[in-house]
Amino acid sequence: MKTRFMFLILAVLLASAQLCVAADDPSLGTWKLDEAKSKLAEGAPKNTTVVYEAAGDSIKITIDGVGTDGKPTHNEWTGKFDGKDYPVVGDSSSTSRSYKRINAHTLHAVNKKDGKETLTAHIVVSADGKSRTVTTTSTDASGKKVTGTAVYNKQ
Repeated sequence: MKTRFMFLILAVLLASAQLCVAADDPSLGTWKLDEAKSKLAEGAPKNTTVVYEAAGDSIKITIDGVGTDGKPTHNEWTGKFDGKDYPVVGDSSSTSRSYKRINAHTLHAVNKKDGKETLTAHIVVSADGKSRTVTTTSTDASGKKVTGTAVYNKQ
């Protein structure tokens, strides 16, 4: 009986510790695109709202926006910031995405379509946690490198 009780206490403490770590993550929350401060790549889709939320011991990222055709877009990713590929649902330009934590305020992301890299992103949350800047690099249909910068404000 004591062993079960000790195991239960240990499990609760570990779960609480994970929640505290996630709660301290400056990436978590809802982010709205600030178009006036952004320099989006020409012809690129526009991610207008990005939500980072804890999902057990993982992070779920939901992105809503407008595609290059002007139609609404929605995609979701759930995984860890460990640099490993996890599936993306709802994004026609990628089938997997990986995130790697560089430091407390910086992430590096890589989108892939069927195993081939299609986009990289450097994501930095400001020191005060009120904004984040996403710098992307991709290759257009003609093979030319295209970069863009999107600035988001925390809601």
